[in-house]
Amino acid sequence: MPSVDYYEVLGVARDAAPEAIKRAYRQLARQHHPDVASDKANAETRFKEINEAYEVLSNPEKRARYDRFGTADPNEGFTGSPFGGGGGFGDIFDMFFSEMRNGGQQRRSGPQRGSDLRYDLDISLEEAFAGTTRELTFTHLGQCETCSGSGAAEGSTVAPCVQCAGTGVVRVARQTPLGPFVTQSTCPRCGGDGQMVARPCESCGGRGRKESERKLTVKIPAGVDDGARIRIAGSGEGGIRGGAAGDLFVYLSVRRHERFRREGMDTAVDIPIAFTHAALGATLRVSSLEGELDLTIPPGTQTGTTLRMRGHGMPSVRGGQRGDHHVTVHVVTPTRVSKKQRELLEEFAKLGGDEIEERSFFERLKEAFRPE
Repeated sequence: MPSVDYYEVLGVARDAAPEAIKRAYRQLARQHHPDVASDKANAETRFKEINEAYEVLSNPEKRARYDRFGTADPNEGFTGSPFGGGGGFGDIFDMFFSEMRNGGQQRRSGPQRGSDLRYDLDISLEEAFAGTTRELTFTHLGQCETCSGSGAAEGSTVAPCVQCAGTGVVRVARQTPLGPFVTQSTCPRCGGDGQMVARPCESCGGRGRKESERKLTVKIPAGVDDGARIRIAGSGEGGIRGGAAGDLFVYLSVRRHERFRREGMDTAVDIPIAFTHAALGATLRVSSLEGELDLTIPPGTQTGTTLRMRGHGMPSVRGGQRGDHHVTVHVVTPTRVSKKQRELLEEFAKLGGDEIEERSFFERLKEAFRPE
């Protein structure tokens, strides 16, 4: 058996998928590389163990031999880059610092657009139906008015950074047991800007932006739905070095109504009605988001019936359309009746009022296959 368990070295299970093994290797190799690890004395040994384990477990044949016999051929141990292709140390450098070469540590001396901001706003269903205006108060980084975002005091000059020569990054070359290793990082003197201000603006401390409280009024159109987003251009954080300001995005959350329900552009409500109204029919006043409406109850209406009131639902945010208002009726049976009412109900029952009409089997079958 080998003195080191390769699966334990990489911290993966014995049945780990190749993708999991590769992820574990990348994470450990980045952490224990001799040039970046804090424990330089043990880093080289640990780094070699990690690479040796990956060299075996990433190769299907070597892994199968290792799983079966508990060892791999010594002649096929760690010989170079675990990524294949004979790239050697350069491939490892690519893995660790590709983001730096791809722009992560590039000079930032030009104007930069400010960040976008998000504001979460709760509104009622009535406000979503009719539309409204709301005043927002929030804190943001705005462009300094004193220096117009330059960060320099009046009359002060801006010159290239002496530490990074205006590049915004510093490079350090080290000789390691694995070969030369070059690191690149943001210049600590200029913060990656590549330039220094001789005399910073006193108002913003040379940053070009100041944190301030801002108020603005946003118009919420009628018909907005839960999760809708309103973009207010130029109301985000101020730009850097004269860059454009970001945008403010207002995300709407429509509160649940205690009575009405919303289903897309339609609204719905449940109402109780007397059994006399259900039996004889009636015209009742019902509630909606636009106020009281007249609803016609057809004679013989059954409990649970939903009646549609066309064009009385939510408006479209684009205008020109309206949803429907759906009213579901629930017939209420009286729990207390007077002597006279009981006599009338008993007379109604004697006249056949207690008989329940049930359609025949063939009538129901015919209706089931009736074309729409």
